[in-house]
Amino acid sequence: MLTNNYDKNIQIIKNTLQPEESFDLIERKIVIKNHRATMYFSDGLTKDEIVEKLMEFFYKNAEDSFFENADTFADCCVPYIEVETTDDEQKITTDVLSGMCALMIENFSKAILLDTRTYPQRETSEPENDKVLRGSKDGFVETIVFNTALVRRRIRDPRLRIKALRAGSKSKTDIAVCYMEDKVDKKLLKELTKRIENIKAESLTMNQQSLIENLYPNLWLNPFPKIKHTERPDTAASAIIKGNIVIFVDNSPSAILMPTSIFDLLEEADDFYFSPVTGTYLRLARYFITTLSVVITPLWLLFLQNPNYVPDAFKFILIDEVQNIPILFQLLIIEVGIDGLRLASLNTPSSLTTPLSIIGAIALSDFAVKSGWFSGEAILYMAFVTIANYTQPSYELGYSLKFCRILLLILTAIFNLWGFIAGNIINLIILCTNKTISGKSYLYPLVPFNGKELLRKLIRVRTKE
Repeated sequence: MLTNNYDKNIQIIKNTLQPEESFDLIERKIVIKNHRATMYFSDGLTKDEIVEKLMEFFYKNAEDSFFENADTFADCCVPYIEVETTDDEQKITTDVLSGMCALMIENFSKAILLDTRTYPQRETSEPENDKVLRGSKDGFVETIVFNTALVRRRIRDPRLRIKALRAGSKSKTDIAVCYMEDKVDKKLLKELTKRIENIKAESLTMNQQSLIENLYPNLWLNPFPKIKHTERPDTAASAIIKGNIVIFVDNSPSAILMPTSIFDLLEEADDFYFSPVTGTYLRLARYFITTLSVVITPLWLLFLQNPNYVPDAFKFILIDEVQNIPILFQLLIIEVGIDGLRLASLNTPSSLTTPLSIIGAIALSDFAVKSGWFSGEAILYMAFVTIANYTQPSYELGYSLKFCRILLLILTAIFNLWGFIAGNIINLIILCTNKTISGKSYLYPLVPFNGKELLRKLIRVRTKE
């Protein structure tokens, strides 16, 4: 706690911040009306022109009557919007490291904190991984204040709440929890807030992922994602209005939506930017293609193992040539190979991405078939599966479906028809036993069945909000 002893207060802050050890932590000593004062701020996170204007104002307009205490000085002589006073040295230190400016004045038992911070950020533009054919083209950035402003711009309702929290004993990462006061699940909100406040981690190194794993460390054995990520402000605002909770983590250009079901993960903004008929078609097509991406290669393998199951009109899907590598291993190798190409593309310089992609495609198609490694049909089906994964926006769901497909392939190869049936049953059990963050069914409104809500999930009805 600070006291009226100016020299002691300065020493407390200096011992904590140690500005002499870090070139970007600035200790600026000034004199205001014969009163000693010191300003602490972080170079690069503070608006220099604002600090300069404040100092100029202090020099010209401060009067002796303003120096009664910190609160009086802040009220009478600080021409700034975001100002507060505190005697908590821990808060002062954290706020200075967050980019705020702390003003310590002689004979004051409190410091004056001015929110003069500015964070380096890129321009707001359409997200690369969350594009739409029609609609707004703005997206979240790495600065939490700008992200909450994009949501506030879309929801001008006094019942919108944006609660500020911090997590990480060393990083002290800023977190914003957004919700509608009249629609949110109060029990879930209370539990979530308590969990965030009780996080024991030193830092949230991987931002949102670190936060989620610290919040729910024991809920991740099931591969299907419990939350939805979005980089679109319109999607986040829509979720908030529906009663969901949206969480922003500083330094992360996306929002966390919870609770989330399988139907929420399969929704896209394009469903609502087109007419109900077109939106319904897009949604049903996405559901069908996503389901087909799981079963198409296991079903093809089943037909290869049982040619008598195939109708005469579809005999062309069978392979007559002897394969050097069993079809199961061909499919599994291509599954891993596609992920290898995806990882390689992420680490490839932009100028080389196109030529290397062409080379990779040729090597995995024409050359692979001619060399006898893979059959043309295996590459065809896996190409469809790869493209089908991009019909839904969630990477996490895409990998969950991949794991289900691989399980189905292996069981079908070993146990034939019964393996195919058992694999589908196991996948359904995994889905049915999964729970959302709030503890509700992952398949709601299908399980438990709610016909009216299920119809709304399948058919895009007219927007009434």
